[in-house]
Amino acid sequence: MTIGIGIATLGAACVHTIAVDEDGRVRASAVVPLPPPVRDRPGHSEQDPRLWWPAVERALCQVTADLPRGEIGAVAVTATEGTIVPVDRRGLPAGPALLPDDLRGAAFNNRAMEIGGRAEGTPSAALGRVAWLAEHAPQARGIRHGPEVIGTQLTGKRVAVDSGHARGSGYDPRADTWASELHKSLGIPSKWLPEVVPPSTVLGTVSRTSAALTGLPKGCPVVAGMPEDCAAALAAGAVSPGRFAAMLGETYVLKGVSDTPAPDSYRLPGGRWLPGITSNLGSEALRDIARLDAAAAARGPADLVLCRKPFDASETSEFITGEPADEVELHRARLESAAFVERLALDHLRRLRLVPAEPLLTAGPGTKKSLLWTQIRATVSGVRINVAPHAEPAYGAALLAAAGVWPGGLRDHGGSTPVEPVAAERDALLASYHRFCGELHQRGWIDDELHAVTTS
Repeated sequence: MTIGIGIATLGAACVHTIAVDEDGRVRASAVVPLPPPVRDRPGHSEQDPRLWWPAVERALCQVTADLPRGEIGAVAVTATEGTIVPVDRRGLPAGPALLPDDLRGAAFNNRAMEIGGRAEGTPSAALGRVAWLAEHAPQARGIRHGPEVIGTQLTGKRVAVDSGHARGSGYDPRADTWASELHKSLGIPSKWLPEVVPPSTVLGTVSRTSAALTGLPKGCPVVAGMPEDCAAALAAGAVSPGRFAAMLGETYVLKGVSDTPAPDSYRLPGGRWLPGITSNLGSEALRDIARLDAAAAARGPADLVLCRKPFDASETSEFITGEPADEVELHRARLESAAFVERLALDHLRRLRLVPAEPLLTAGPGTKKSLLWTQIRATVSGVRINVAPHAEPAYGAALLAAAGVWPGGLRDHGGSTPVEPVAAERDALLASYHRFCGELHQRGWIDDELHAVTTS
């Protein structure tokens, strides 16, 4: 079996460990909470990275307590992408970790956009936090990403970082190199940056000290993971070309496997790629699901369309094309709106000549809470949706650990539950989807090309 370690620094901050056997069964799991982020000033979001390892120790001890040590074959770490830790000359934390929603690097990211037109120009990109530390943290002599901090503790030596966690800090996985000129222009010393390796690369082995503290076997391989969104997609079954998984919770994330890179792609083991789309939609539709779903299912498709800018986290307002009859219709419209965003994401993939194989995989809190929502999504997309039994990032990390030490270790273990489109609602929902896209196009929120794809 292999063990995945997940370090979540946003949301419900915690350390999650899962032991998975060769058939994909969870043999043991544990969750140890972390303190919530410190946000005592506008634009600041921090966490003490020295608290991570004690929580990892506790979680691993709970998982390994009843497992035969000889059957633990590897361990890998996933973390919230964009978490940056300043370190001193010895590689130890020299200050708080800057979390993905920390905006102190916004000005540097804007400069990066002006210099190179890179995706790191978004205000919250990790690249800006690295540049901010280079200018404002005189005690720092380098930076680490979350998995490096834990990997160093596990092995007793400095370890490399996987290309996925490094991507937001200015690493180009397609060119397989750091953006050196961009870093130089932002004042980031090249010596600050870690070595980068592909996911599932063996980074080292568990030291004698860490074995005693965690219950892992001494010499157990420590394998490079991927960011938590990517690991969650692998956990849901997106492990072979054409397989796409949608994670539905407070946000919507769609990731899948391709033989060729596309914009915003992550490198996978074996030379394949994991392109993805993220939307700020999701949490609105989670309101009152338990109370209103049955009535919304009986009501059928809404007569109005709810719209919101789908791919911009700064846009939080929504508008409706009519007046809802009651809270049931408003709830139904919210569920449908999220389904329309998913269909829009799938149409965008079509524009990029990436065609997801049927069925579409899905997981996440929204999927678990509402069968109606999944049925609406299946009807709008026109494909069967399989609800995956797993989407925990730590589970995906365990699969990456397996891929690092066993041929064919990264695979879908099945067990998903199919949800079929509702034929009787298909025409009404497609008409509403086209109205939805028309409203977005009219406001300039989607371009002419994508709008044409949505109606083809």
